Amino acid sequence: MFDFIYKHKRVLQLMLALVIVPPFAFFGVDSYLRGGESNTTIATVNGQAINQQEFNVALREQQEMMQQMTGGKIDPAMLDNPEIRFSVAEALANRRLLLLQAERSRVVATDAQLQIILGQAPAFQENGKFSKELYENFLRIRGKSEVQFEQEMRRDLVLRQINDAYGDAHFLPRTVVQQLSKLMETQREASTFTLTPGSFETKVSVEGDAAKKYYDSRQDEFRTPEQVRVEYVVLSLDALLPVQKVDPEEVKRVFDDQAKRVQVQEQRQASHILISVDGKASAEDKQKARAKAEDLLKQVKAKPAAFADIAKAHSQDPGSAVNGGDLGNFKRADMVKPFSDAAFGMKVGDVSGVVESEFGLHIIKLTGISETKPPSFEAERGKIETDLRRASATKEFAALAEQFSNMAFEQSDNLKAAADLSKSQVQQSAFFGRGAAANDGRLNNPKLMQAIFSDDVLKNKRNTEAVEVSPGTLVAARLLEYKPAVVRPFDQVQVEILNKLIRQRATQLAAQEGRAALEKLRQGKDAEVNWSKPQLVNFSSQIKDLDDDLRKQILRTDVSKLPAYSGVETPQGYTLVRVTRTVEPEKLDAEKEKSLTTALQQALAQEQNAAYLASLKQKGEVKIRKESLSEKKDK
Repeated sequence: MFDFIYKHKRVLQLMLALVIVPPFAFFGVDSYLRGGESNTTIATVNGQAINQQEFNVALREQQEMMQQMTGGKIDPAMLDNPEIRFSVAEALANRRLLLLQAERSRVVATDAQLQIILGQAPAFQENGKFSKELYENFLRIRGKSEVQFEQEMRRDLVLRQINDAYGDAHFLPRTVVQQLSKLMETQREASTFTLTPGSFETKVSVEGDAAKKYYDSRQDEFRTPEQVRVEYVVLSLDALLPVQKVDPEEVKRVFDDQAKRVQVQEQRQASHILISVDGKASAEDKQKARAKAEDLLKQVKAKPAAFADIAKAHSQDPGSAVNGGDLGNFKRADMVKPFSDAAFGMKVGDVSGVVESEFGLHIIKLTGISETKPPSFEAERGKIETDLRRASATKEFAALAEQFSNMAFEQSDNLKAAADLSKSQVQQSAFFGRGAAANDGRLNNPKLMQAIFSDDVLKNKRNTEAVEVSPGTLVAARLLEYKPAVVRPFDQVQVEILNKLIRQRATQLAAQEGRAALEKLRQGKDAEVNWSKPQLVNFSSQIKDLDDDLRKQILRTDVSKLPAYSGVETPQGYTLVRVTRTVEPEKLDAEKEKSLTTALQQALAQEQNAAYLASLKQKGEVKIRKESLSEKKDK
């Protein structure tokens, strides 16, 4: 718990910044403008309901994240299938289950943690200080009360604490890591030979009516999807930035204010050993904890150089114990007062007595002192000007968003009014389909794509609603031209089909001959194979012309008897593999060993988190209503 506050404060600040800089990041403009959603129950967790609104918000976030990961190249329809809908509902149920368990275990996020995050969030700062006005404006746009929003933040903090309780407490024997590292570094000398389909195409004959039969049985394969061409208007926070004016005197005031607060910030680096003590523990338990702390202090005093080893073995702060108690650099305000008072009253190398805080009993070793001097005005001026422009643009965007949406909705037969308001041009797209990339990537948003291909737009010729396609960007569109889906005539695709059938049969022949050659090689016979030049391959090899599937085949080849042979079907044909020797590393790479340890610890943490969640499911009652998930609601 103690380490959680320091270690995750900046991560949580960044997380909140990502949430709150875009005014409609979670619920969107449409949710704020159009009011509440259905209270249909999607799932129940120990008797508590998860409703349609929660599900819609989570589904939309998942869809937008997947679109961003694929660069907007994925068909929006593919992002709203039963599997994805169920996975989103299951994730919501898991989250609710963990929160209920945290409540029973009295895991809480303190007011102090919340104040740190909200007070330092850039979106709530004006002139370097927390702005109540910006905070209230943000809440108003989201349609949230202060209590509701802060409760959401508390839940996120609680979940982080639960995850960290399992994620930071894994020990791996070094011998295990070294064995795995050695296995991964061991190289195999391998040669390959590929039988390509092209060399078999002349041996393939296709029946006269095969192409027509293929065409008749697979009409959807030759269907040109419906396409549209639209005009659209964009209201963008980024477009508002350049026109924002900044007062030079205000820039100087902000810098001076920041300079006062960070004139000289002394930082300290320390390690600690923590013996946890529950505030409600009995006097006897508290005495036992203090006796243990005093005993550890004697050990440290006797062998100061062994502090890290003692911390690893005995400290009850899992986040720092694995690092020998190291807490890194921190300012006085980062730590609770008793800890800070002790650490900032010590000299480098000093070891404190037993220090008591709300988290338990600490033994502190000071390992470093540094000072951070404030940068010059010239160095900071550009950043301050940018921050002031963004704050001003955010206010203007929030004020214009509702008007923009209303104009697109109320004047549904044109986009002129919306364009005038946003001070932008009405743009036109090229033709695109439901899953095809438009010439402007902003049109590839799943919700906007769904709106464009709705009956209201295609048949009734109305504008789409204003859709938030990315944080701080709203788009409204209307139809210009529509091309219905059609099946291409057989005459146009006949040659294409014939080539495909020949290729398929040639691929089968290549694999057939490749497997026969493999059998000969394994029997020690000559298979007349022209092997490639040998290459050394291991788990981390990055070799040109050696794709991942072929590398895996080389590594999975049984090398109990050399030379060893195997084969695999690849996109290029059928590839034969010959492994002639293995080369073990003379010395293990310390950095790679360290990276492997981290990766294995993360994997163990994920496994233990999953096991913990599974145990909660066994004890509780989780029901997901699949019939509700199949009903696609307007979001």
